[in-house]
Amino acid sequence: MKEKIHQGRSVIEVAHRVIASCDDSVGEIISNLKLQKMLYYLQGFFIAVFDKKLFEEPIEAWLYGPVVKRAYDHFNRFKKGAIKIKGNERMVELKGKELSLFSSVMKEYGQYSAIKLMNMTHEEPPWKETYSDILPCREITYDKLRKYFLTQIE
Repeated sequence: MKEKIHQGRSVIEVAHRVIASCDDSVGEIISNLKLQKMLYYLQGFFIAVFDKKLFEEPIEAWLYGPVVKRAYDHFNRFKKGAIKIKGNERMVELKGKELSLFSSVMKEYGQYSAIKLMNMTHEEPPWKETYSDILPCREITYDKLRKYFLTQIE
């Protein structure tokens, strides 16, 4: 099956930048669980600050928190272990204020474990108001992300 081509930035290219940003840091590995939470926080802050998405793919509310299914599927071969990249993967290009925001979010949230990040997202309205045992994997809307993350930057 062919992958859908997106006009905007690819979540895979954003994920590669997230993973590469973690290579030099001391601390926990970047697992798929942690990657998913970092993508959620990055998307939320980009929407709040720039009123636009960092990547096009939807974020869904899964049992263990927000997930970008395309990125989850792409990196699922690493299971619960560290995601490794070769270093020649395509990465999203960010400059100026976008790069500054990316770096700030990585520094602030990247210090936490995957479990801590999961627990944090479970306390936040975008996930809490979207997740349902009956209808799991529902999309966390742009408006929910914007409304919540605007409260985090003021």
